[in-house]
Amino acid sequence: MKKTFYSNGKLLITGEYVVLDGAVALALPTKMGQNLIVENGSDKKIIWKSYDSDGSIWFDDTILFSDITSKKSFENNTVKTTLVEILHESHQLNSSFINDSDGYVVATNLTFPKFWGLGTSSTLINNIASWLQIDAYKLLQNAFGGSGYDIACAQNDSAVLYQLVNEKPIIKAINFNPTFTDNIYFVYLNKKQNSKTAIANYRNKKDVFANSISKINEITDAIINTTELNEFTKQIEKHEILMGEILGMQKVKEALFPDFDGAIKSLGAWGGDFVMVISKNNPVAYFGDKGYDVVISYSNIIL
Repeated sequence: MKKTFYSNGKLLITGEYVVLDGAVALALPTKMGQNLIVENGSDKKIIWKSYDSDGSIWFDDTILFSDITSKKSFENNTVKTTLVEILHESHQLNSSFINDSDGYVVATNLTFPKFWGLGTSSTLINNIASWLQIDAYKLLQNAFGGSGYDIACAQNDSAVLYQLVNEKPIIKAINFNPTFTDNIYFVYLNKKQNSKTAIANYRNKKDVFANSISKINEITDAIINTTELNEFTKQIEKHEILMGEILGMQKVKEALFPDFDGAIKSLGAWGGDFVMVISKNNPVAYFGDKGYDVVISYSNIIL
C-alpha cells in the first residue's frame, strides 16, 4: 500500500539565530517543498531514492533495519549516515516501524533545487514524522537540534509567528499579506549554508545582548502590522543592523551589494542561501549583472 506525505519549505524573515533564545520570529512557508512516498518492501531493509527538483537522483542506497537500530555510521557517506541517524531517532520514538515491518521502498521528491536551502532536512523530518506518527519537533531536536521554526512552516499553509518558551514551540498562524509584496524579491546567493555549523558559530559569539530579544520582537511586531513599504523597509534595515552587531558580521548589502538602491536582508544562516530584497524597481537585471541569476518574486515563492 502506497502512502504519500508532503511538507512545505521555509524562509525565516525575522529572528534568525535569536529565535533559539526565545525571540518571536516571522516565518513563511514556500510554495515549494518535498514529498515522501512509502511502499511495502521486504528483507528487513529500506530501498531509498531521493530525487532533486529536476528529476535527477541525488541519493540512492539500501539501508538495513540493523543499520538503523545500531545507528551505524558510514565512512565517506555523510548523507547515508545522517539518514540513518534520523531513522534511528525515529525508531526510538516509534519502534513499531522496524519491529512490525518486513521492509520499505521509499522515494522523496523535492520541488525546489536541493542546494537552495529551503528545507531539504526539515521537510524530510516532518514527512518521516507524519509517516510514523511521531512528534516532528522531538525528532528534529533528537536528530539535529535547531529552533523548529522550519517544522512549523512544513506543517502550516500560512505565515507563522514562532517562539520557544521554556524550550517548547509556540506557533501562531497569521495572515501576512502586505499590499507591497510586488516590491519584495528573494535572491539566492549561490551557496548553501550548513545550518548546524551556523548555529554553532552563533553559540560561540558573545552572549545575546540583554535587550536584543525585546528589540527583535518589536521589529517583528512592526513588520507584521505595517501597511507602508517605507516602514517595512525601515524595520528590515533595523533588524540587519541589530543582527550584525550580535553576530559581529558585516551586513550582506555592505559586503556584496553596496550600490543597490533598496534594502537587503539576510535570511536564516547569514552568508548563504537566500536574501530578501525590497526594491521599488524590478531588480532582476541588477542581480543578474552581479552573477546572481536566481531572483524570485514574492508571489512565486511564498505560499
